[in-house]
Amino acid sequence: MPENTHNKTSVAQATHVHNGPIFIVGAPRSGTTLLQYMLRSHPRISLPTGESHFFIPLFRAVDTYGDLTRLENIRAVLAEMYRRSADFLDTDLHGMKFDIDTLAQELHTQGRHTMQAIITGLFGKNARGEGKARWGDKTPYYVLHLSKIIEWFPDAQIIHLIRDGRDVALSLFARQDDFGVYNTYFAAKYWQQYVETGREQGAKLNPGQYLEMRYEDILSNQKNALQKICDFLGEEFNESLLEFKKSGEVGKTPLLQKPVQSDNADKWRSQMSSTQIRVFESAAGGTLQEHGYALMTPARRLPLPIRAAMRVHNHFVTWKRSK
Repeated sequence: MPENTHNKTSVAQATHVHNGPIFIVGAPRSGTTLLQYMLRSHPRISLPTGESHFFIPLFRAVDTYGDLTRLENIRAVLAEMYRRSADFLDTDLHGMKFDIDTLAQELHTQGRHTMQAIITGLFGKNARGEGKARWGDKTPYYVLHLSKIIEWFPDAQIIHLIRDGRDVALSLFARQDDFGVYNTYFAAKYWQQYVETGREQGAKLNPGQYLEMRYEDILSNQKNALQKICDFLGEEFNESLLEFKKSGEVGKTPLLQKPVQSDNADKWRSQMSSTQIRVFESAAGGTLQEHGYALMTPARRLPLPIRAAMRVHNHFVTWKRSK
């Protein structure tokens, strides 16, 4: 993959220790969970084991909560967090217990009277409970909102993980009802949107705030990839990253029960039909090539009626499955 000059500058300038939050983002099924478990094994980095999902909805609705110097309004924010992400707050915070009344009083006493301060207070408390100095979050779709994440958390650092979209498509198909992806063309455009939006917004951030990493590069040389990430974060590399604690939730992350599988790449070569490969590359071939992924076809764009039919098909199946 060609050097990303923006990343090169970022790593070079990240020579001091940061204490800002760390966000792991990317298209779903791109290996973000693997990186999450690796980084949370670092002695300074706290990452909950799930996905928050409530940052963007809460910030969009911030005006509906009124004056956040009022205890009852802080409590309302926490209640909405819990309504949206109860499982995350109950099971994925390993340094604290999420009790709305106790936490609301604590945040109010600390003078945390903005949405940013409330979220920072929550994740910071969890980090301290784990004996960690920094907090982070892994929620893939935040890659579509990087400019807002940095606006709300100016000292944040973003790690955008990118995986070959053809392997992403196979993984999406395995959980198609979770992601609403029912054909290859739609999977290609879905992946492309996440990758290109993240790259476009990341290119506008200050040096030291945004790093792109390929999932395949982590698989092929874990130590080298993790050293690069630590350099970017301004953290010392620690061997614990290589011996990270595996997930205990077999249903959610079965691959994390096993050692890292260096061959968990290029599955599309044997599991995709020639038609699927042609369709995917016709839709997102340029994005694949930009990130160093070789094409198998000329990647000629499909005729408009076929593209339209595939979009209609995906929307129809989504609608039908929701009935």
